[in-house]
Amino acid sequence: MESALGPAYARAWAQQVVIGELGERTVVEALDAGEPPKAVWAAVWRTLELPASER
Repeated sequence: MESALGPAYARAWAQQVVIGELGERTVVEALDAGEPPKAVWAAVWRTLELPASER
């Protein structure tokens, strides 16, 4: 996330943006709930519409 959004914004984004694919949770909430980091990253990747090279 830091490479796509920058370090400061990535942290804020992870705490504030709710992603439906993560059960209507933020990245931080999903990780705290025990979601696998790879699954969370996949949801972030799709949400941000990042290029395939960033998978």
